[in-house]
Amino acid sequence: MRATTEAEACVPAGGFGRRKVAPRACIVDRKPHLRAFLADALEEHRFVTSECAGALELPARLTEHQPDLLVIGSTIDGIEAEAILDALAAAGFAGSVLTIAARETIMSDAIRRHGAERGLNMLPPLATPFSAQTLSHSLAPLVPQEPAPEPEIDVAEALKAGWLELWYQRCVDAHSLTPQGAEALLRMRHPNWGVVSPSALMPDHNDPHFRGLSEFVVRRAVADWHYLLDHQGPIDLSINLPVSFLGNDNALDDLAGWIPQHPAFGGLIIEVNAEEIVDHLPEMAEIGRRLRLRNVAIAIDKVGADWPSLMYLDNFPFVELKVDRTFVTGCADDRLKRSVCKRIVELAGDYGARCTATGIETRADFQTAHELGFDKMQGYLFGKPMGLKKFARAAHARPVAMHD
Repeated sequence: MRATTEAEACVPAGGFGRRKVAPRACIVDRKPHLRAFLADALEEHRFVTSECAGALELPARLTEHQPDLLVIGSTIDGIEAEAILDALAAAGFAGSVLTIAARETIMSDAIRRHGAERGLNMLPPLATPFSAQTLSHSLAPLVPQEPAPEPEIDVAEALKAGWLELWYQRCVDAHSLTPQGAEALLRMRHPNWGVVSPSALMPDHNDPHFRGLSEFVVRRAVADWHYLLDHQGPIDLSINLPVSFLGNDNALDDLAGWIPQHPAFGGLIIEVNAEEIVDHLPEMAEIGRRLRLRNVAIAIDKVGADWPSLMYLDNFPFVELKVDRTFVTGCADDRLKRSVCKRIVELAGDYGARCTATGIETRADFQTAHELGFDKMQGYLFGKPMGLKKFARAAHARPVAMHD
């Protein structure tokens, strides 16, 4: 992977929109949960975040991360804020400062005036509680005008550096809308590029690090399951793995050794793309049968126009069919998509398997998928993929009723 040059890393005044790496933000707040909340909000806007509790820790953060935005949280009082602004001025901070407060006060006005007097770029204050739209408006001058180019990432480097993590998107019961497990999705938190999608690092099946990446997914999902057990109770998790990993002679025994032996663990779901399943159907049917004896099951992911290839099987050890989002999104207004979805739902029912609609983004698609008889649903309408801790917190939110 090519290193970021010094010229690219530096941002001239007024030229932030041309920056070639993700913007950086440092959050200063006394309470860890508020720092975590603000970090989540800023990462939604493609910021790479760091944090500290007060003025004493700030100089080290400024040296390490060189932020473009300094956020002073609502728990920082006037005296501490003055010390923070003095530290910024002493360090020659050329970025912007955003203060957060419950309302306008004598103190908040004094903080802004002090920062301006020290030559700092003080943004208009952000009042709490704030909406996503309000935050977007405050950050608009700082967000790059064009999406950053996708970096080329070496898998071995990402694994060694610890940049990889799993994000989770919940599934819901199609009838009650209660949570029904979650899918783990690979993400990378790069020090310069921020959160990067897996398309930037997915290796070819012949890459020698492909197995290492698959092992990481399994082991991290198991560790995350224990975390979620402690913070919200048991949850069913699914992960994505390729046929090339499952076809390895040692893979099944390895999986059996990695999965939790905890009495609350209901089993692990492995999602495999339908195209790969169809190309290796006899082999995958046998692997699916053997895995179920090890408390692991296979779900066929991204089922679409290839669904007829799954008909008339004598042995169907797969627990779930997940319909590809291209046939679900917009199905309310597309007769062909509805027809494909209906056929796959019926196929799953014939085999006694669950059927999940992915890519649900609108109430209209939800209503159509509900009428078609899907068992589960997944999509932005019910929640975007989230980092582990954010997902654990969001799990306590009550589901929104979708029925009229």
